[in-house]
Amino acid sequence: MPPIKKIVMWLLVIFLLYAILTSPTEAANIFGAAWNVISNGVSNIGKFFDSLIKG
Repeated sequence: MPPIKKIVMWLLVIFLLYAILTSPTEAANIFGAAWNVISNGVSNIGKFFDSLIKG
């Protein structure tokens, strides 16, 4: 069985480079949107545990 994880990682890197080189503005917008989703998720998890501790 081929190392699937390594193949997927290389495909992801190649796609990211292609996206950045062909359309850097759109790539930046997508990255910014993804970062907002991740940061909001982490913030909401923190609020959840904070409300659990406060009871």
